[in-house]
Amino acid sequence: MTYQDSESGYNTFEEAFERIKKATGLRTQVEVAKLLDIRQSSISDAKRRKSIPDGWLIKLYQLYGLNPNWILDGEQPQFLGERKGGALAVMESSDGYGARKPKHHSVPVCAMTLPEDTEGGFVETPVETITIADKFYRPSLLVVRMDEEHMEPLIRRGAYVGIDKDRKTIRSGGIYALDLPVEGMVVKRVNYDAENSKLILRAENPSHEDQQIPAEDGASRVIGRVAWVLQEL
Repeated sequence: MTYQDSESGYNTFEEAFERIKKATGLRTQVEVAKLLDIRQSSISDAKRRKSIPDGWLIKLYQLYGLNPNWILDGEQPQFLGERKGGALAVMESSDGYGARKPKHHSVPVCAMTLPEDTEGGFVETPVETITIADKFYRPSLLVVRMDEEHMEPLIRRGAYVGIDKDRKTIRSGGIYALDLPVEGMVVKRVNYDAENSKLILRAENPSHEDQQIPAEDGASRVIGRVAWVLQEL
């Protein structure tokens, strides 16, 4: 998608780029390219397409806390939450934005590990907030931040993981969040061993061994199926 021209009520690439320069204190394309860790030619390409790439918006949030909607159309507030931390803007998969203004949802991010004083199972304990595009939101969504490396390189430590709590029916080979005794929440690829009536919980990291639980325990252990993952490449 691309911006519509100003006669249709949408800001141009030049106006958005000027807001970026104003907020960062930079004056040239060379300086902005260095900040965003891109080639200067990438800015020329974006200007020709009249679009601000999603990667720029995420980078500018991470560095300055800039609100993507402020960059795109001047919508306040200029900053989301605190300059460091707070809400990370997850943009829709496109090169820019068109006639319809994208909708976003602020959602809590929960810790995967159990609090020290918790004796029961997994408890949704929000520790921060992120903002996600409307297409990634659903009422049954649970977002957690990956705190282990057992699913690397597929899901890296520190990634945001979106879990659909309405999708608990196990399909062999799918990736699910499960509530295990002592450990709390784990994210694993689940395979069904029909011969032994067990669920095999597999990590992507070869240094971690498989786990097994009785198949009949699966329904009570599954929190939901992983719907999406947000992480840096």
